[in-house]
Amino acid sequence: MGVYTFVCRNSGGEWTAKQHSGEIEASAATPYELQRQLVAAASAADSASGVQSSFSMVTPSSAVFQVIVGAVGGGAMISGGAVAGGAAASGGGAAEAPKEEKKEEEKEESDDDMGFSLFD
Repeated sequence: MGVYTFVCRNSGGEWTAKQHSGEIEASAATPYELQRQLVAAASAADSASGVQSSFSMVTPSSAVFQVIVGAVGGGAMISGGAVAGGAAASGGGAAEAPKEEKKEEEKEESDDDMGFSLFD
């Protein structure tokens, strides 16, 4: 599993991103296209399946974008309007989903006999 954090800035109508502790960089005209490029670059750098991402505006001209490759569950979740590939099959290294606990259904109390009638 790889976690890639990017600092994004808008200057002169162009969005640029630099990886916080790494060498991945990208630029695009819109935040949407920038997110797509960064997800593709992070996915290419890490061969694990499943991608999650989060795009958070800090100011109108700056943001933080985080991509998690090999996320638990193997699904794709994109925040901020970006789109990535669909869910990938779980690999041997992926963690198993927690088992659902069987909950005993609680009996609802009957409202039939409350000791009074609404129309009395």
